[in-house]
Amino acid sequence: MPDRDSAVERASNLDTSNISDALDRLGIAGQCLGIKPRDPRFRLAGRAFTLLYGPAGKPAGTVGEFIDDIPPGRVITIDNGGRENATVWGDILTEVAHLRGIAGTVIDGSCRDTALCLELGYPVFSRSYSMRTGKDRVQLEGTDVIVNIGDARVAPGDILRGDADGVVVIPRQHELEVLQAAEEVFAKEEAIRKAVRAGKRLDEARKELGYHHLQTKR
Repeated sequence: MPDRDSAVERASNLDTSNISDALDRLGIAGQCLGIKPRDPRFRLAGRAFTLLYGPAGKPAGTVGEFIDDIPPGRVITIDNGGRENATVWGDILTEVAHLRGIAGTVIDGSCRDTALCLELGYPVFSRSYSMRTGKDRVQLEGTDVIVNIGDARVAPGDILRGDADGVVVIPRQHELEVLQAAEEVFAKEEAIRKAVRAGKRLDEARKELGYHHLQTKR
């Protein structure tokens, strides 16, 4: 079992929309645009274990052997350059990651064998999916390096949070201020809902609680 990580636990209690607003407020581009869950019920939260892929050389390198060395609770974070013509994740990796207690997989690119991740409930978030293998098309270039996921910078150990709306990254050096801001956004939105349920007009509740400026840079 992974060690307790209070920051990851706090992130897991927040929606990506709350975190996204907090990132906007702090001027951090942490929204992983175009990366979606293969099932809208998928949720993940954990620290990134990063992998960088590039075009295969001649002779071609391999797609890598990394899964056995990744600690439980981490999020496997794969930068395949947004490629949709060469997959870097399939059913064997899904099964092993699920057995090892990996928190999920995020891919800027495509995956395949999606039926198994749906069956197991193992969270896979990617740009797309198809059946076409990445073998002899791409190769693993680096592990535990800074990568680009949906135009967001992800460093090893950053927190990734995924839900039905996609994925956000919380940079490690800013995680406490991002989480505090996101929790404030959540609390204000909850207060608005409570006020409306009690009979207040939505526009009045939003104005009183500063809804339109929750994400404004400060």
